[in-house]
Order: sequence, then structure tokens, then C-alpha cells
Amino acid sequence: MSNLSRPRLDRWRTRMAEHVESGSVPGIVGLLSRRGETHVHAHGVREVGGAAMAEDTIFRIASMTKPVAAVAAMILVEECGLRLDDPVAELLPELAEPRVLRALDSPVDETVQAERPITVRHLMDSTFGHGIIMAPPGTYPVQDALAEVGLTPGPPQPSSTPDQDEWISLLATVPLLSQPGEKWWYDTAYDVLGILISRASGKPFDVFLRERIFEPLGMVDTGFHVPADKIDRLATAYTTEGDQLTVYDPAVGGQWSSPPAFASGRGGLVSTAADYLTFGRMLLDDGRGPNGRLLSRLSVRTMTTDQLLPTQKAGAGLGDGFFDSSGWGFGVSVVTRRTDIHMVPGRFGWTGGLGTTAQMDPTEDLVAIMLTQQAWTSPDGPKVYADFLTSSYQAIDD
Repeated sequence: MSNLSRPRLDRWRTRMAEHVESGSVPGIVGLLSRRGETHVHAHGVREVGGAAMAEDTIFRIASMTKPVAAVAAMILVEECGLRLDDPVAELLPELAEPRVLRALDSPVDETVQAERPITVRHLMDSTFGHGIIMAPPGTYPVQDALAEVGLTPGPPQPSSTPDQDEWISLLATVPLLSQPGEKWWYDTAYDVLGILISRASGKPFDVFLRERIFEPLGMVDTGFHVPADKIDRLATAYTTEGDQLTVYDPAVGGQWSSPPAFASGRGGLVSTAADYLTFGRMLLDDGRGPNGRLLSRLSVRTMTTDQLLPTQKAGAGLGDGFFDSSGWGFGVSVVTRRTDIHMVPGRFGWTGGLGTTAQMDPTEDLVAIMLTQQAWTSPDGPKVYADFLTSSYQAIDD
């Protein structure tokens, strides 16, 4: 007996198709998987005027990379290669003696000494002191310093990033925005975490992910670039300028068509709906993959529990009210309060600013994945995102 309503699944498909037909997005791949029953729907085109969208289309998943980096870190924590409350200075000497801005609006040379060392936990829960400032450029003096090292809001740009050693050396020249452990800041911590994983494992970050996560899970289309024999499956990425759709990154000759100098833990991966389903299913199965256990149940539960204190959430977030009904674990947001049909407490996952989301719900045993190739224009996400989640949950039939 199906646990998803057939007529309501048709409604789910219709909602996605309507967003394509209205021009909201050029194309979409939606996936719902619950209790062994999986449905995938592809609609629209991979490129405007080009080939039709397909279930195996490859997308730039941007910040959906963060949960993968968190799993990699937890693998090393389980092996005692990393310890959550150990300082990172031994492996990241660039961050051994950070200075902290006296106040966010202070000149960059008005700093104080850090009150405590940066720890692995501070990277995992994104409280180490750096991140995206959600304010127009020029609002604070430090924004210019961050821009000089490439830390500005916007889509990832792998082709313009220096290698990891140069990048973290540049980052270390900019004072922290707040004391380590004091406040949640989005994004930057996961680039630093990727470098930490590389140095702790003695392997390039991309190699560690491939050997310890992608190959064991059979994620054959996930990585930091798309090889030539698969490039025709990569969707063209778009942004919008006003009402105008603009190519951000083409498939052939684009930024993801060759390996980057720096494999970004905050947003560098490409993947497919099928690959990310395997990853999400592993997390819902408490760390078990199709070929054996990747993490312990206790590691997954730690990752997917809200790790932030109320004081760390104060004044933070990705838009008005972000922390009113959500918290942050390790690499994932966690729903903490039921405010909508899809806001099920305990649901976890994350989104990608280039047009993607993956949400895992232990209560409903549900994985919901939406992949588009059109960048978001605000932290709240477009209507297609909310409609996808609403239509996914209304399809449940028990």
C-alpha cells in the first residue's frame, strides 16, 4: 500500500510544472522518498532553448555541500583525528592568535584579543567568528577587508579562489567579527572546516570526501567539478538582474568544468537528485549506507540536534525570523517549532543559494529534494521553494 497519495503526487508534479511554465525557473528536478517509495519528476530545460531537464541532470548544489563537510568532520571525530572541543591552532596555525573587532562597526584596526581559542566545535556550529554580513556593501568598514579576500555575499566562484593555504592566510589578516563561540555567522566556517579536514586527514579535501563518503555511498556524480564525459548533463546556472534571466555559469567551459584550486566546504559541490538521496537516506538511517555504516547513530543525532544557545542566535540568522522556528546543528538547519505543514520539529537539511534544497524528516521518514538552476535572490527563498515543500508534505497519505 502506498504511503503517498497518487492524486496528491499529481498535485506535487503540477505545482513544479507551473513554476517552470510561468518562467519562475527554467527547469526543476523534484524527488520525494518515503518508506521505500521514491518519486522523481523532471520538468523544463537544462538550458534555456536547450535540452530537456532529466532526472540525472547535474546541478551546482552550493551550500548543500555543508552537510557533506559536517559528515566528513564527524568521521574524523569518531576516529579521534579531531576532537570537538580541541583548539584548531595545531592544524590551522593561521588562526592561532586571532584578533577580534571591538565592535562590528569599528575600523578594522580597532581590535581586542580573542578571549578563547577557536575550536573544532566553533567551526562545526558556525560560531568561530567569521561569516557573511547581511548588510549592503559599505555598511561596515570590515566589509571592504572581507571583500579583498573574496568573502562577499553571492554565488560561489571556484575559478577565482586561491588555493586553500593562500585563502586561509588571507582570511587570517581580517579580524574576527565576534569572539569565538559568541555568535552564529553563516558560511565561512565551512571553508575553514574543509581545510581542517584536509590537514587532519593528510589528504586533499576532495579526495577525503571521495574515498570516505562518495565511493562508499555510490555517489557517482558528486564532486567539485564535472568531467568532460558528463558535462552535457550539467545544467546551466542562472541569476536574475531585475526581471532579466542572466547566465551565471555555463556548462561547457564554465567554472565547474575543471577542478578548482580550492575545494570549498561551504559551497563547491555538484550532485544529482539520486546521489543526494543516498546521502540523505544515510542520515535518516542513522549513519548506515548501502554498503555499510558510515557514521554511528550517536554522531548523526549530534549533527542533527540544535547546537546553538539563545545568546548565539541573538541578532544572527539569514533573514527575519530565521531562528524563531529553526536551529543549527552541524552543517544543517533543524526545525524547532511547528509553524507550517512542512515545519516538522526535528526535520533537518539545508539549501543551496544557486537554487536547491534537501530536507530530511525522521518523524515522517521522508527525504525531499528540489534542484533548480536559478539562484535565489533573498535568504528567504523563492515561492518555488515553499511550494515544493508544501506540496511534498500534503502528499503524505497516512
